[in-house]
Amino acid sequence: MEKIVKSPETTAEWMAYYDLRYRILRAPWGQALGSEKNEGDLTAIHAACFSEHKIIGVGRLDIYDKQIGQVRFMAVDQNIQKQGIGKLIMFYLEELSKNREDVGMILHAREEAIEFYEKLGYTLIEKSHLLFGEIQHYLMKKDYADGK
Repeated sequence: MEKIVKSPETTAEWMAYYDLRYRILRAPWGQALGSEKNEGDLTAIHAACFSEHKIIGVGRLDIYDKQIGQVRFMAVDQNIQKQGIGKLIMFYLEELSKNREDVGMILHAREEAIEFYEKLGYTLIEKSHLLFGEIQHYLMKKDYADGK
């Protein structure tokens, strides 16, 4: 199955994009529909991994600070995790970040995702926020000058 990463374009693709974000990142914690969106969606760069015209993974690139990107809302369909989909999305977002001349990227990873990001060259910096009072996140960073 060929996988393509690009920004959602049609109304149906956007609906599927936000649906996946909700199902993976919000619904399991009883969060309201709509909590998968925020004001940053208007200015961010969105990435969706498509397989046979179905969205199977998503991610978003924000501008964190001058020349620093931030990855947010990374999610892969539960049934196909650990098959390289997150990696494809991260490579896509990093390439876009480098193309706009960012010098690095940050993100806040859930504990179970730290190893995934470390394999992609990210360094654990510190414990950051606790989402919904129970999901610990950790600040991670990647400097592109490190050659990773």
